[in-house]
Amino acid sequence: MKSIVCILACAAMVLFAVGAQAQMSRPVQTFDTSAGPVKITPVYHAALEIEAGGKVIVIDPAKPANFAGLPLANLILITDIHADHLDLDEIRDVSKAGTEVIAPPAVAKTIVTATKLSNGEKTTWGAWTIEAVPMYNLKRGPEAGKFFHDKGRGNGYILTYGGKRFYFSGDTENIPEMRALKNIDVAFVCMNLPYTMTPDEAADAVKAFHPKVVIPYHYRGQDTTVFQKDLAGTGIEVRLLEFYPKA
Repeated sequence: MKSIVCILACAAMVLFAVGAQAQMSRPVQTFDTSAGPVKITPVYHAALEIEAGGKVIVIDPAKPANFAGLPLANLILITDIHADHLDLDEIRDVSKAGTEVIAPPAVAKTIVTATKLSNGEKTTWGAWTIEAVPMYNLKRGPEAGKFFHDKGRGNGYILTYGGKRFYFSGDTENIPEMRALKNIDVAFVCMNLPYTMTPDEAADAVKAFHPKVVIPYHYRGQDTTVFQKDLAGTGIEVRLLEFYPKA
């Protein structure tokens, strides 16, 4: 009996240590707003967690994202149907009683309890305004005549809280709708081939809508310092965070 107790105790210590290590390695970003601070924690790839006003929003929880040590979600936003954005097991793991899901209609076919939000639509959730914006490919796809992301299928999101506007691009190329964005305070912008765009293309898009702060995410395999150099001298603050922590 004592050996079993010891094994369980050791296992608990290991899990605690793993969670604590994951938490320590996450470069949490805090942004002041008129309604109080917004904390954004990068988790993995496109997955991140937002905390404000005692509520938690999780975007695109998908394995191998590790949410150990982070609070469970009150709201989950899903951008697209692909497995690195839509993971039912991970959604379950970060949820609790009463957790809501907002997603584009294509995702709501899989998560039937989700609230549908299409490109161009907006809703309110507590103190947040949530706007769905386009994300799609202009030229890249698995074969001629097909795109990795069709226009209208997935959502980028603009979240507004306390007068600050936070943009999460989802999987997209340098589309006109992104270039036309206005008054973005913080932008999380994707860049990875062959599915979205290069760091140079992403920088060109960011120059067009000129957020105050931009953070690359969903950048597996890309050199984000190229993106940073492209934006030097523009007055846009570039923050390079670690979305792919080492084991």
